[in-house]
Amino acid sequence: MTSVVEALVPGGKANPGPPLGPALGPLGINIKEVVEKINEKTRDYNGMQVPIKVIVADDKSVEIEVGTPPTSALIMQEAGIRKGSGTSGSEVVGNLSVQQVVKIARMKRDDVLSYDLKATMKEVMGTCVPMGVTIENMAPKECQKALCEGSFDDALANEEW
Repeated sequence: MTSVVEALVPGGKANPGPPLGPALGPLGINIKEVVEKINEKTRDYNGMQVPIKVIVADDKSVEIEVGTPPTSALIMQEAGIRKGSGTSGSEVVGNLSVQQVVKIARMKRDDVLSYDLKATMKEVMGTCVPMGVTIENMAPKECQKALCEGSFDDALANEEW
């Protein structure tokens, strides 16, 4: 029977302790090798919590699936902040460019329900609202409206989805 272990690990810094060690130990696999593979696959997400799935087949072969971090974690990394605003709407803690929003939207492409780049960008901008992060020095809701009106079409002309 195939076993699946799901966990949230620090990007590039997983260790054989909890939550991985206790979950993988009873499966009879080399935990050290699995942790090294996880760290190799998640090193691009250094400093963020990354969802992973470790799939162990009957023959003890291991497959590792890496998800993308939450949108809020990607926003914090791009904006260079440690945490969001405690009082959204009145405190601004960071600012993103449209290109940074595009970058985050591309990373989240497989995890969102949107069918195109603009819709995914609007989802990312929506996540900025409670975090106190502006886009192009505009409130996220204003930026969403500007995106719908075509204000950023020139900047997005060369972007492929």
